[in-house]
Amino acid sequence: MFIQTEPTPNPATLKFLPGRPVMESGSADFPDREAARRSPLADALFELDGVRGVFFGADFITVAKADDVAWESLKPPVLGAIMRHYQSGAPLFTDAAPAEETVAAGEDSEIVAQIKELIDTRVRPAVAMDGGDIIFQGFEKGVVYLHMQGACSGCPSSTATLKMGIENMLRHYIPEVVEVRPVD
Repeated sequence: MFIQTEPTPNPATLKFLPGRPVMESGSADFPDREAARRSPLADALFELDGVRGVFFGADFITVAKADDVAWESLKPPVLGAIMRHYQSGAPLFTDAAPAEETVAAGEDSEIVAQIKELIDTRVRPAVAMDGGDIIFQGFEKGVVYLHMQGACSGCPSSTATLKMGIENMLRHYIPEVVEVRPVD
């Protein structure tokens, strides 16, 4: 098994590509050890000293490290943990993964559908290339609430991505959108 690695815009994260699907649909974010307990792979990665976050995308795994740990020392054990997981045949999750998105209804449902469509078709593919994901959390009084995950969470350029990229695009296509705000 050959696992490729790619840098991300966030220097604290690396993107690992195992050469096979990771998630059949959606994504999974593990911001801490407790969240990782539902995934044997995420749990194994958190056993490594210096791992501070794990994220699964369609065909990649993003690992975030502590500031005081160098990738030169952490990358080999991460590669080993990923390889052992895939060779073992263990499932990715020990239980069903919960849905990431909130459901919005009411008079704004058409606007929400348009927002989600733009996020799914234009934003998510670009964000996934950088090792992350973006989750729609809500729309209220012209404000779109989005949650950044994976390499995008805590990335120095995530504010610029939200404001200059996503907010401008949504405002262009959907006049009801006046602002985009991050949700932690």
